[in-house]
Amino acid sequence: MAVDSNLSSPLGPPACEKDAKALRFIEEMTRNADAVQENLLAEILSRNADTEYLRRFNLDGATDRDTFKSKLPIITYEDLQPEIQRIADGDRSPILSAHPISEFLTSSGTSAGERKLMPTIREELDRRQLLYSLLMPVMNLYVPGLDKGKGLYFLFVKSESKTPGGLPARPVLTSYYKSDHFRSRPYDPYNVYTSPNEAILCPDSFQSMYTQMLCGLLDRFSVLRVGAVFASGLLRAIRFLQLHWSRFANDIESGSLDSEITDRSIRQCMSGILKPNAHLAKFIRQECESENWERIITRIWPNTKYLDVIVTGAMAQYIPTLEYYSGGLPMACTMYASSECYFGLNLNPMSKPSEVSYTIMPNMAYFEFIPLGGSKAVELVDVKIGKEYELVVTTYAGLCRYRVGDILRVTGFHNSAPQFHFVRRKNVLLSIDSDKTDESELQKAVENASRLLTEECGTRVAEYTSYADTSTIPGHYVLYWELLARDGARQPSLETLARCCLEMEESLNSVYRQCRVADNSVGPLEIRVVRNGTFEELMDYAISRGASINQYKVPRCVNFTPIVELLDSRVVSAHFSPALPDWTPERRRR
Repeated sequence: MAVDSNLSSPLGPPACEKDAKALRFIEEMTRNADAVQENLLAEILSRNADTEYLRRFNLDGATDRDTFKSKLPIITYEDLQPEIQRIADGDRSPILSAHPISEFLTSSGTSAGERKLMPTIREELDRRQLLYSLLMPVMNLYVPGLDKGKGLYFLFVKSESKTPGGLPARPVLTSYYKSDHFRSRPYDPYNVYTSPNEAILCPDSFQSMYTQMLCGLLDRFSVLRVGAVFASGLLRAIRFLQLHWSRFANDIESGSLDSEITDRSIRQCMSGILKPNAHLAKFIRQECESENWERIITRIWPNTKYLDVIVTGAMAQYIPTLEYYSGGLPMACTMYASSECYFGLNLNPMSKPSEVSYTIMPNMAYFEFIPLGGSKAVELVDVKIGKEYELVVTTYAGLCRYRVGDILRVTGFHNSAPQFHFVRRKNVLLSIDSDKTDESELQKAVENASRLLTEECGTRVAEYTSYADTSTIPGHYVLYWELLARDGARQPSLETLARCCLEMEESLNSVYRQCRVADNSVGPLEIRVVRNGTFEELMDYAISRGASINQYKVPRCVNFTPIVELLDSRVVSAHFSPALPDWTPERRRR
């Protein structure tokens, strides 16, 4: 129930006084975005004035934007790597930040192909927690009654490592889940999880997933929302249920936890939760033994109102599969964040995935934006609707004019703060010759071919990656596809899969098609169908090499030989484009 109208916000009527305060904060920050940015940069520069990095550029105590931008270059990770390595090796002098670097946050090992160390300071946890605290007040505007139930979220930590100098190095979510902000969080009726902390904090991903799924099944009528960090993570949880439902049913029927779950804190915790329930065990067997898993989320958790997962960017390809398993539930993308910095939130979280826009919160960092095709960065409030930009950040932890690598399109403004649609990661490319195919183009081509596949035989692409195969002359694109068949679907014919190859080529850009048709510098596109479960093996391999289960994203392009060999060893059939795609010089010039 909404509180009195005198607490109302322009965003809508808040659900409680705490929400009203959060919504007022959002309004205050976004109405004064430019002033907030100016003051924030001045604070960062004043605080870090005596750091080695800033002294290098002779700011002489200046804290204004013009001096800052005229003297400091825009940089990449490679530019900063020597300083980061010194800190990692144990140098505790103020190299980047006047405040001690408390830990390194590791970027995803499969994002842009490089595992990076992002320095952070202790107070950044407060800043991240502040953004988290704004999410539910916004969601409550769109979905009432979330205080009457729980969220089934699949959240995981990764065992952390240490740098040579002794600093923790771990994913940003592992850092957060292990912090007091999360472990000792006060009770909030709008933010109750079915998963106990003991399960979330268990470093063994199997035991963690098993316990979280079991708790979700035990509390199935209380679940009002189901989520994970990425859409792929939620699908992995559904797959886990498919593989282990009989074990869950046995545990629930007997009231005793599976012997493979050996973590002491989990076993102690579950002893007070797991009780014999023959009726629930029978229900789970009835639902899960069927080959039909359509709407399985709402069949098992019937009160679910929405899915809370990231389905923007490369995650968009999971939307059809999530719709199949959920019966078309709304998918909420609530926030935009990275290891470098937390950026903003979605003020319309129930919007369609294709329409998701994030409002940048100007109190999180100092933001600049490089127009695509340009070089001069513009201020947060000076971006133009419809234009695309590369994001640049300056943080309290010492990143100065750092290129994050995200490409964003401006969709509008909330007060004076811009709203962005996430387009893609920069420089995720397939290239054989002069052709350059980015992630969004590849995604669209796969979607078009998958649509053809569904129309022909009821099968769709469940997962994919790609490879620029230069072992042939000329080289060609290889797509590895794992397929998902609906009930009653027939196997796709050789002809259909060959047509899918051509459909993909027709969907790619004109430079690619020119290379194929006029230049003969790119060979026919190839689709290699892999057996089911291959992409789970790929994820397991990545995790075994240090990737975070929370941050893992299937790489849309691969070139690491062991990964290519793994994929090739699972191929069940290969198919090539049977003809040249359409191309004319006129289309190329457009």
